[in-house]
Amino acid sequence: MRRRSFQRPLKPVETNCPFCKQKKLPDYKEVEMLRNYLTERGKILGKDRTGLCSKHQRQLSTQIKRARFLGLLPFTVQVR
Repeated sequence: MRRRSFQRPLKPVETNCPFCKQKKLPDYKEVEMLRNYLTERGKILGKDRTGLCSKHQRQLSTQIKRARFLGLLPFTVQVR
């Protein structure tokens, strides 16, 4: 006798990602918004601290790196 298996229906995942809620993508030209996701020393915060989903966290890091390359954001901050 073989047992029958069944799959449970997937629940819709609720996310706290602000980009998902606004249906918006991170953009390198919005420098003030990108600064919210950097530490005082200029490091990119992880998704556990930012609350972003994986998709938008990857896009955010790409946009921050793009803004750094264009000179809109600093690579490092001088510590006194």
